[in-house]
Amino acid sequence: MNILVTGGDGFVGSNLCRELADDGHDLTVLSRSPDPSVLPDGTETVAGDVTEYESIADAFAGQDVVVHLVALSPLFQHPNEPRQETVQVDGTRNTVRAAIEHDLDYLVQMSSVGVNPSGETGYVRGKAWAEWVVLTADIDTIIFRPNIMFGDADELSNLTELGTFPYLTPLPDGGRTPFQPLWVGDTAAIIADAIGDDDYLNGIYELAGPEELTLADVTRRIYRSKGQPVTILPLPMKFVEAGLLLAHFIPQVPFGIDQARSLKMDLTSSRNDLVAFGRDESQLMTFDAYLERS
Repeated sequence: MNILVTGGDGFVGSNLCRELADDGHDLTVLSRSPDPSVLPDGTETVAGDVTEYESIADAFAGQDVVVHLVALSPLFQHPNEPRQETVQVDGTRNTVRAAIEHDLDYLVQMSSVGVNPSGETGYVRGKAWAEWVVLTADIDTIIFRPNIMFGDADELSNLTELGTFPYLTPLPDGGRTPFQPLWVGDTAAIIADAIGDDDYLNGIYELAGPEELTLADVTRRIYRSKGQPVTILPLPMKFVEAGLLLAHFIPQVPFGIDQARSLKMDLTSSRNDLVAFGRDESQLMTFDAYLERS
């Protein structure tokens, strides 16, 4: 199949492209500044901005499927960057329009755990409204809602290491908010399995990792893998919120009030659709296993 992957040179996209290339698909990656060094040999690249329709439309010619991955980070948001809703909603609307006008077979949409049109953060609101754009369009779709992902160059591990210290470190509210982290390699393999199988069309699939962890758990495990102990010092959320609210108005700081709100969100998945792909949790990479092999 001819597959266009928007944002295909990013964290998820580069892993997915390797899976798709191994499956024998012909790939084109579209992003604002494509990085061929992270892509399989033979991958075509196209520069374009999904928020500007004319810059992306031609890339859809001759494609069978588009996998739409473009999104702003839920963790880093610079005040000078486009808003979450602009990228998620307008970018998805343009992607859907181009897919329909070029008569693609279907669209694969990367959504997220915790999507909610009236949610606490711009990220979960934007993802929810992007789903609405896809679901109300005249095209077949597959929607994935993965939990927080970890892997090489992930934001979860990098942000944890950037914002914590060995031996004694503060964490907002003691880092108690739960989630079910999922290895990006498992996510990529599942999405690749779905592409080309019509049984998955027009389904919405939640994907979660094999264990429920908190930011405190992740912090302890990262430092344990380095042979360093760490004690967590709970930091009251009111101080975190005040600090990040002020940071929102400092152009050099890529954090803001949305990041404080996200730290209070329960991101455990309401269900786990692994069984639809012939998998169970025992087959997934755990966070400890990933750290051991890194």
